[in-house]
Amino acid sequence: MTLWLGLAAGVLFLLLLVMLQRLMLVMAEQEQRADRLVYRQRARWSVRLMELLTANRRLTGHLSDALEAMRWPLQAGSFLLLCCMLALAGIAAGGLFFQSAKGVLLTGVLAGALPYLCLRMLLTHRQLKTRMDFLPAVELFYQCYLITGGRQVKVALQRTVEERRMMGGMQQVFEQLQRNLSIRGDDEASLRIFAGALGHVWGDYFVQILRVALAEGHPVADNLKELITDMRKARRANQQERNKLLEIRIANFSPVVFLALFVGINFRYNPESAYYYYVLDPRGRDLLLNAAVLIFVSFVMGLWLSRKKM
Repeated sequence: MTLWLGLAAGVLFLLLLVMLQRLMLVMAEQEQRADRLVYRQRARWSVRLMELLTANRRLTGHLSDALEAMRWPLQAGSFLLLCCMLALAGIAAGGLFFQSAKGVLLTGVLAGALPYLCLRMLLTHRQLKTRMDFLPAVELFYQCYLITGGRQVKVALQRTVEERRMMGGMQQVFEQLQRNLSIRGDDEASLRIFAGALGHVWGDYFVQILRVALAEGHPVADNLKELITDMRKARRANQQERNKLLEIRIANFSPVVFLALFVGINFRYNPESAYYYYVLDPRGRDLLLNAAVLIFVSFVMGLWLSRKKM
């Protein structure tokens, strides 16, 4: 009986993940179709709901930058709508399983914040993958900048992208910057998205150099050369920081492993008692809820520490 319950819970979890993925794809497709329309009916309830969700411009701007840095075809309003739907589903699940105000509140909060946590974790993972390839990319940009005469940053950036010599995901990051600077028309927003895709101090320094060159038109060859020299000197320190980030990421997943190991051992050697104390007993369900909250907090702390180390 316990084995069947475990299999059913696993199947339901997989179905939930598939439904969330399909929902995000459908919402992204609807957003793309809606953007092609010149006129929108302002009286529709969906438009009013989106306006209500996107009323906080600061939050909407932050989500828009993070989503575009991840290159997800999803707008901030649709992402907030997904969070609200999951929060409502979490509230319903908390009321059904825990049957307490604490369970309803915490389950709703955890479910509603889950998409944003996944977004930040995936973005941090991508930033870590491209961090080691940033120095060669800046060196290539510096060479192209000198070849083009040391004046036009956008021309040098286009030549850098066309060279297609950057490693890993850095090629896509620079392509996104070049495309945004050419089409978007808002240099500040393009640089902000580029800095969010990089996510480290050296990337912020590079963005400051580009900002000065784009806004004032001054030559920045000396600044780029100094940045490259400092990055080369700090390469060993960067490797040490990378090792610390790896330790933080391992520590993030250790509570999940220990919880699964502890619960699995109890179900393995005494399934009837484990089912009673973990599922039927309110104190056992409260214990699982507290464990889920602590695991969620550990992931948040891991992301915060990763940001400080980067």
